Amino acid sequence: MSATTEKRTNNVADDRIRLALVDDHKMLLGALTEWIRGAATDIDMVAAVSTWPELLSHPEFPVDVVLLDVDLKDNIPISLKISTLKTTGVKTVLMSTYSEPNVVREALGAGALGYLVKSEEADMIVEAIRAASKGESYISAELDLAINASDVGGSPKLSAQERRVMALYGGGEPVKAVAFQLGISEETAKSYLKRIREKYRVAGIDVGTKVALRKRAIQDGILISTDAPNSF
Repeated sequence: MSATTEKRTNNVADDRIRLALVDDHKMLLGALTEWIRGAATDIDMVAAVSTWPELLSHPEFPVDVVLLDVDLKDNIPISLKISTLKTTGVKTVLMSTYSEPNVVREALGAGALGYLVKSEEADMIVEAIRAASKGESYISAELDLAINASDVGGSPKLSAQERRVMALYGGGEPVKAVAFQLGISEETAKSYLKRIREKYRVAGIDVGTKVALRKRAIQDGILISTDAPNSF
C-alpha cells in the first residue's frame, strides 16, 4: 500500500465512530451488535461486553462512545460509571428497560449525553450514538416527555437534530428532502417529526399541521419567517 493510499484509509477510519456496547443480556448484546454493524456504516463496533470491568480492560478502550445498560447488576453507581468515562474523554449513551425520570435527571447531571428506553425504535439508537459523538444530547421521546411533563404551557426543549428537522420541514421541505439533507432515513425523519409534535402536544401547543408547525418554528426562533414560503 502506498503512503497516499494508507493516509486516505486512515482518514476514512478516523471519521468512523468507535463504539463499545455494554449489556449483560447476551442475546440482546449479540442482536444489537449485529444490527448496528449492518445499519450504520459510520459506526465501528469495536467492543461488545457484558460487564463494566470488561469494558475498562478491553484493548480498544477508550472509545468514542459507550452504549451502556443502566441495569447492570454490579452495584456500581451509574453516576460513577459516567464520570469515569467522562474523565477518559468517552461520551456515554445510556439505555434501560424502564423510564424513571429521577434516574434520567441523575444520569444527565452526571454527564450522560443520551438516554434511551429499550423499547425505542432501532433507528433512534443510531441517532443517539451519532448525536453523542458530536457532543449533543439525545433523550428517548418517552423519557423526555416524562421529565418535562411539569413544563406544560412553555415551549418544549428540542434536541439539536429535532430543531434541524423542524426548521427544514417548517421551511417547506418534504420529509424525503429533510431526510436526505440530514443524512438520515425517511422513517427516522418521520420519527423526529412525531417526537416534535408530541413534545408540543404535552406542552399544550398544537402543531399537527405543517402550517401550524411552521408558525410555531418561527415563534420559537427555530425558523426565520423569510426562510419559509407563505403557503405550501
